[in-house]
Amino acid sequence: MNDIKLEITSTKNLLAFSAGIDSTALFFLLIDNDISFDIAIVDYNQRTQSKDEVIYATQLAHKYQKRCFISEYPKELAFSEKNARDYRYSFFDEIMKENSYGSLLTAHQLNDNLEWFLMQFTKGAGLSELLGMQKSTYKNGYYILKPLLDYSKNDLKAYLDQTTKKYFIDESNYDEKYKRNYFRHNFTDELLDNFQDGISKSFKYLELDNCSLFDGVVEDKVDNLTTFTFNGDINIAIRLIDKELKKRGIIISHKTRVEISEKKELVVSHLIAISIQENKIYMAPFLDNGMEKKFKNKCRINKIPKIIRPYLFTLYEKGLFSF
Repeated sequence: MNDIKLEITSTKNLLAFSAGIDSTALFFLLIDNDISFDIAIVDYNQRTQSKDEVIYATQLAHKYQKRCFISEYPKELAFSEKNARDYRYSFFDEIMKENSYGSLLTAHQLNDNLEWFLMQFTKGAGLSELLGMQKSTYKNGYYILKPLLDYSKNDLKAYLDQTTKKYFIDESNYDEKYKRNYFRHNFTDELLDNFQDGISKSFKYLELDNCSLFDGVVEDKVDNLTTFTFNGDINIAIRLIDKELKKRGIIISHKTRVEISEKKELVVSHLIAISIQENKIYMAPFLDNGMEKKFKNKCRINKIPKIIRPYLFTLYEKGLFSF
């Protein structure tokens, strides 16, 4: 395990650190691979142990000459898994932008990937939703990398134990009131104990299949306008729309997906205008502003959907769009 070569080529990285097994293993694997990085940790003030975890983070940072960013979860903000995740990624996002980091490294591993897969599977999901964890995604101007997805928690624990590295165990990981813990203790851990090699290979094959589905898709962005050129398959269109809406913080229901499929043009949550025309998808903020007659005529000639034209006109006025 300590001979693994991490697939990371970026030179300015920020590691999301917690002092648990996963992020501690990634910390030392980055050291082993001579990959430069700094660390960031959030103290949620939910456990007395969290103070020791922050101290450990600062000690590691000092020893290995890393910058260490620390944030405390606001006492006035109600604690929940969603609120904690939103706060954590908002904190990371701020650091990434202020310090021009190119990649955010997270220590998600094979157990996490399988937990997500099973949770989505039981809710009703397509291939793209089942494969929610990818080794590399681009968001908010930087990459989010998950270099440990091929390795189980047991692999990472064995690496730390063999190299006598200190780590912490978060007792909340055993509380089955959290859905992910229920899946972990009742399904994921036992499945991986018995079928890790096969499960790992299946994820690789599924990821290749998923990539093949979207082969040839071309995405273009101008400000908050997103367009996709695709093969005309409505199922692919819905997957692309669903993924883009999630980037914008909007989760749509099965009913809305069906409505988009049937109408091909819709305003979602009174916010985002969507239009599907043959092999092209348009997505932009929904506006109802006036437009010049000359602009309208050019849109008609160029077959720009009516629902998209008002936002396109704002880009036109800013000099960000021309026919």
